[in-house]
Amino acid sequence: MDFEHVLVVGAGQMGGGIAQVVAASGRRVSLHDPFPGAIERGLGTMRKSLERLAEKGGAPADDVLGRVTPIDDLVDADLMIEAVVEDEAVKRDLFERADGVLPSDAILASNTSSIPITSLAAATKRPDRVIGMHFFNPVPVLKLVEVIRAVQTSDQTAAAVVQLARELGKQPAEARDFPGFVSNRILMPFINEAAYALMEGVAEREAIDAIAMLGFAHPMGPLALADLIGLDTCVAIRRCCIGDSVIPSTRRAHCFASTCRRADSAASRVPASTHIPARGIDNGRAEGQNSCKGVHRRNALALG
Repeated sequence: MDFEHVLVVGAGQMGGGIAQVVAASGRRVSLHDPFPGAIERGLGTMRKSLERLAEKGGAPADDVLGRVTPIDDLVDADLMIEAVVEDEAVKRDLFERADGVLPSDAILASNTSSIPITSLAAATKRPDRVIGMHFFNPVPVLKLVEVIRAVQTSDQTAAAVVQLARELGKQPAEARDFPGFVSNRILMPFINEAAYALMEGVAEREAIDAIAMLGFAHPMGPLALADLIGLDTCVAIRRCCIGDSVIPSTRRAHCFASTCRRADSAASRVPASTHIPARGIDNGRAEGQNSCKGVHRRNALALG
């Protein structure tokens, strides 16, 4: 499949980046986000990114953005890639609606970081054409796309999405549909342990990040990375893994949560309702004080 027309749902940090790389490949993109102002902000971010890339020999920003069309609702396309909030109910509803709008031979892909693709496939009448296509932030820069097959995903669907990832200039890596897939099954416990190190006073935030960067040759420390991902998204990912045997330390069986909005609280657990939602319907970084920066170690991110 050529995927000449791609519908991207979610114009936040991840969705905007996905729309950018798809449009840069010469494909037509329809960009949908129901939150007021989300598409305008997304297009503004895309323009800045494209202008920086143009200075290094990339395509002119106007040429790429000319292939991106803002839309008010779901439309007919060869492929949908969703990058909405990391909430299974929201995603299942979207997949059910998309199933009724896109043609029967279209593929429905999710950029979810952890939600079971098999569950999303079950919300449609085309489970063999549903797949995970997990990009990494920032999308225009990072090369990896984690391709996750649901139990129902056909070989043809997987092959088509792997080929598309390559045509977008990415390196696809295939994974099975287990909690956290591969990337977050490894990454989230690492970030969680860093949060515990901060909470328990093992070291200050700057030292924890420096040890990871200088000792492990990581480009960014785990606490800074948690801020980049968005703590609300980190919490959602970890909660998807609770109850499954993917977290090696029983002491760490509970996911971490942000207490940054209530840094003076003595509460050790923060309900999901207190987290600041990410921009628009994208699963990108939240605004406000949802950050590791300046958090007192008594009120660090870790739970359990």
